[in-house]
Amino acid sequence: MAKRNLISVLDMKEEWPDLVDLAIKLKKERYTHGALLKGKTLLMIFEKPSTRTRISFDVAMTELGGNALHIDASKIHMGQHSETVEDTAKVMSRFAHGIMYRAYDYKVMDKVGESATIPVISGLDNLEHPCQALADMVTIKETKGTFRGKKMVYLGDGNNVCNSLMYASAILGLDMVACCPASRMPNAEIMLGAARIADANGSKIVASHDPKEACKDADILYTDTWISMGDDTPVNEALKLFSMYQINSDLLSLAKDDCIVMHCLPAHRGYEITGEVMDGPQSVVLDQAENRLHAQKAVLYTLIK
Repeated sequence: MAKRNLISVLDMKEEWPDLVDLAIKLKKERYTHGALLKGKTLLMIFEKPSTRTRISFDVAMTELGGNALHIDASKIHMGQHSETVEDTAKVMSRFAHGIMYRAYDYKVMDKVGESATIPVISGLDNLEHPCQALADMVTIKETKGTFRGKKMVYLGDGNNVCNSLMYASAILGLDMVACCPASRMPNAEIMLGAARIADANGSKIVASHDPKEACKDADILYTDTWISMGDDTPVNEALKLFSMYQINSDLLSLAKDDCIVMHCLPAHRGYEITGEVMDGPQSVVLDQAENRLHAQKAVLYTLIK
């Protein structure tokens, strides 16, 4: 079987329903699949620091019987004068069974994916964050039971997480509103592509600039940090731009009574979300974080088995 990557959500478009269900199954049966990836090694390359991505991939490989090797991108030759990205990816392919790459630039991510002869999994780049979106969909299915007829409102910066959520929502039949300032809307090409998939799949992906209108009758409210790693937007400018998009008790009161609140973390309490809401009974933020582990397991098993 030809090797496959997960760099964009679309790379495994047809398998998303199965990936969600597999992650839930592996979560229920945790500690019982210690030989699924026995003898397999995952190389984890980090350009950006990480808490959830590093720990969840490392633990996932360990619990599936494999090994994970952390690599600081600044300590190897990849992309520097002495070695091309393509050559490094080809060499790594001779050592291991998969590569997880957390990158700044999606163009470099694509080079690694094209050059490696083993599966490449995105741990994030500046265009998408597919593994986060998978964990989010696992959390939604656990709490809501279905995607059909449910409405998710993403509030804040139209970043890589928002891009992947649009694709994932469209594929799974979840309605999604990307509610962002006009100057910080998600990638236009991705939004158009997601809207087309959603239309063919009986759901909707739409844009909004009005948080109060968007949050009416929502089943899920979702946010992320207003200033991502590598973004040099001054804090005072971010506050002016995003303050009306903060998830707080007022916005939450506009949603359905059983609405859940999501944040992919790390959170800046008092900015994109209040501590009251994040710690409140409708928050599933910690479940969402834990589900990174189980989502990662589903991806690793599917691509490396």
